[in-house]
Amino acid sequence: MTRGLGARALTRRFGPTRALDELGFDLEPGRFLTLFGPNGAGKTSLLRVLSGALRPDKGQLTWDGEPLDAQGPDWRTRVGMVSHRSFLYGHLTTRENLRFYGSLYGLPDLDRRIDERIETFGLGKWRDLPARALSRGLTQRLSLARALLHDPDVVLLDEPYTGLDAHAASRLAEILEHLKDGRRLVVMVTHDLVQGARLADVVAIQVAGRLRLFTEDFPRDATRLQSLYHETVGAAAA
Repeated sequence: MTRGLGARALTRRFGPTRALDELGFDLEPGRFLTLFGPNGAGKTSLLRVLSGALRPDKGQLTWDGEPLDAQGPDWRTRVGMVSHRSFLYGHLTTRENLRFYGSLYGLPDLDRRIDERIETFGLGKWRDLPARALSRGLTQRLSLARALLHDPDVVLLDEPYTGLDAHAASRLAEILEHLKDGRRLVVMVTHDLVQGARLADVVAIQVAGRLRLFTEDFPRDATRLQSLYHETVGAAAA
């Protein structure tokens, strides 16, 4: 039996464009997959299918080898996602945002969970500040705290470094490192080759809806990884 998350021939069209084209993979619990690819490769569409926000036209998701209903309520409670949008309420404080989302999941010991996330993500100074007053880096931290509040088995990250300065990106990388706890399965989409390789156990490159590379054996040196990326994308376009 294949443990963890599987994708079988996932296909999703938007008009004449195939955002996902017979895409497949297997990823075990505890693994951190970094997904690279050019704009328009279908990476965000893949994350949306994995989260249950988008239904594929064809194909099947599996968990531990069994068919998975990604639109079902059970799966939604097992997934946490950080996307381009923060999904935070600007007029609510850091603490109030976490309380609101925690109430949607009906979480027990909510105050304890909120306090733990605020401490873990270094948000204590801003716990009573409205979300609209937070910097981009702090907004990303709060979005991640929101996504992890219900302790999901699967974490999906869509371009978490976008708009961050060097200091904020470094701080976020330290936080993401803690997701590698041997239990959670993480899929991160990013254009940042250095940060992506630093965190990854597995690297994939998606081009035109297909995974052209999916490997644990990849160079962590930025120059060599960049060469591999360009070779893979170029070969797919040829």
